[in-house]
Amino acid sequence: MRKLRTIFLFMYILTISIIGNAQITDSIIDSRDGKVYKTIKIGDQWWMAENLNNTGIVDSINPVLVSDNKKWIEIKTPAYSWYNDDEKTYKDTYGALYNWYAVNKSCLCPSGWHIPSDQEWKQLELALGLDSSEIDKMGIRGNNEGGQLKKHGTTYWISPNIGATNESGFSAIPGGHRNWKTGDFIDIGLFGTWWSSTEADSDYAWRRTLYYNDEKIRRFTSHKRDGFSVRCVKD
Repeated sequence: MRKLRTIFLFMYILTISIIGNAQITDSIIDSRDGKVYKTIKIGDQWWMAENLNNTGIVDSINPVLVSDNKKWIEIKTPAYSWYNDDEKTYKDTYGALYNWYAVNKSCLCPSGWHIPSDQEWKQLELALGLDSSEIDKMGIRGNNEGGQLKKHGTTYWISPNIGATNESGFSAIPGGHRNWKTGDFIDIGLFGTWWSSTEADSDYAWRRTLYYNDEKIRRFTSHKRDGFSVRCVKD
């Protein structure tokens, strides 16, 4: 049974869809650029069901578009890029790749939303069934929690895209990343990686990664100059 209702808010339009007992979805309009993002409720949290591609940030610290590899590996201020410097091909589907300085210092998310902390990622993982004994571990964790997040099929993920059911509605796709040591774009179709807002130390921050060849979730730290995808979670 599908029920729809539309609530008009100050900054965005919220359209809630309840599909059976499994998923509650909606959409938000980013008032800064008019972009509409699909969102999904998982446990007690609302998450974007698409990667962020906002670049027109309304604050005093705007991330800059960086194409030059040398500049990318040196920059320690908010920056972003499009995979292979190809905005036309990758922007709408895969979103932007942001360094962590953009995550930390810029208002990337729409009003009422924010970059998830490491703890908020853990809350998501627990809602998917990750055992609490594994929640603080670094590395490969869980059973099929990553599969619940991955968009199914091989339109975006390289075959075999093991365990992908997308039963959470998160619709994760593998946007690859931009390497902090070389500035190279790598791994699109193979891996999807998303920043958290939580620092590990002065040079590294926590992130989550999903692979095409298993259904687990990886929790690691990466250098803040790496370029990864971003999802927002509701305040």
